[in-house]
Amino acid sequence: MAGSRSKGGAELFVAAAASVRERGAPLAERMRPRTLGEYLGQTEILGPGKILRRLLDQEAAARARGTSGDATAKPLPSLILWGPPGTGKTTLANLIAHAADAYFAMFSAVQSGVKEAREVIQAARERLSFERRRTVLFVDEIHRFNKAQQDAFLPAIENGTISLLGATTENPSFELNNALLSRCRVFVLRHLSPEELGALLDRALADADRGLGGEKIVLEPKAREALATLAGGDARSALNGLELAALVAAPGAEGARTITEELAKEALQRNTILYDQSGEEHYNLISALHKSIRHSDPDAALYYLARMIEGGEDPLFIARRLVRAASEDIGLADPQAVVQAQMAKEAVEFIGYPECDTALAQAAIYLACAPKSNAVYAAMGEARAEVKRTGPLPVPLHLRNAPTGLMKALGYGKGYQYDHDYEHKIAPMEAMPDDLKGRTFYTPGSLGFEKDIQKRLEYFAKVRAKWKDGSGTGDGSGRAEESPPA
Repeated sequence: MAGSRSKGGAELFVAAAASVRERGAPLAERMRPRTLGEYLGQTEILGPGKILRRLLDQEAAARARGTSGDATAKPLPSLILWGPPGTGKTTLANLIAHAADAYFAMFSAVQSGVKEAREVIQAARERLSFERRRTVLFVDEIHRFNKAQQDAFLPAIENGTISLLGATTENPSFELNNALLSRCRVFVLRHLSPEELGALLDRALADADRGLGGEKIVLEPKAREALATLAGGDARSALNGLELAALVAAPGAEGARTITEELAKEALQRNTILYDQSGEEHYNLISALHKSIRHSDPDAALYYLARMIEGGEDPLFIARRLVRAASEDIGLADPQAVVQAQMAKEAVEFIGYPECDTALAQAAIYLACAPKSNAVYAAMGEARAEVKRTGPLPVPLHLRNAPTGLMKALGYGKGYQYDHDYEHKIAPMEAMPDDLKGRTFYTPGSLGFEKDIQKRLEYFAKVRAKWKDGSGTGDGSGRAEESPPA
């Protein structure tokens, strides 16, 4: 039966790969790997003994027996390939489908909708019934389907009509619904290293059939390094840069075209900055900036700040996080920290990009070098937890204002003691609700200004102790044995 099958997507992929040069496809498309042996990088998921590699080896062995694509065979697991652009997601999906000898149906969530997906699923159902052949459905940019639309795939995955291969540049935890994630195994693809991209460039220059091997191209070592480094781990970007540089390089005396470092950089224009203001990298970098400040590492803080600025991040978003870092991780250890952060925010609003970059940098450096304390953060957390635990306890009557006669008659404000009338401006009264007397939320840290705050709190406690044991005068005429801290 396997021999009588018509060509499916996997076979067409191989045939198409052999003829891309004649069709004038870009170099990156012509150099797309046709076999797992040609696939560069991703050894973390495709290295010997790794689960995806074992799966592909099993499918290849089954294909050699002529049983891999048959409906009676165990369905290929549904997979989500998550990684940055140009890391080989589409190519890997093709190779998986080819190894499984399954029909390969491919469409993009950018250009297609649920209607097209249902048509493909129906065709897969018919193929399974009449041809006894499995279908691998590859959905590129699967995160473009909203979470309700993603449900359209669930029944077909559940009953084995299709094996879903989804590719996404966005974090599946955020962009895919839980029902779909529970039915798929997620594999993470990383940026290609400069060494891997260098090997890819060498391959393209040597391949006379699909690459530039038939042309007299000389890639200078510095130019090779620039293409491999500045492509930002994106194979497509590196090959596109090589192709453009080769196209515009002037022929020398013997007809050879030399790609210099300057030409390579010009072809790439600039370092490819992976940044999406609504995607995961947006949150990764702001988290890294905040944690570098907390770690007292100004150099790391400046690096992540520069990444965001180069990526076009909203400077007010950065400024807001700096204000948060100042209060969360420094607090009263250095009261000027939040002032510096707030001034940076005002500078952003006043002068904007690009001039505000130094104001943001100044604040980031100041915060990173400031003494650290999370005492304010912890105190606020404990206070909020207490509110949730005990509910809205009544404010003591003596702390309530009494603007009306009725409120005075009800006891509002009765017994209030004006602190300025008492020794060292501390009255002998309780401010907490009755059920929380003695409850402590704020414990100062041991660095910076909080050391002075600790001394003040200790003094306040001694003054209050005098009121409790009756040794305080209560009328402001007495004097404490010690002077209050400055």
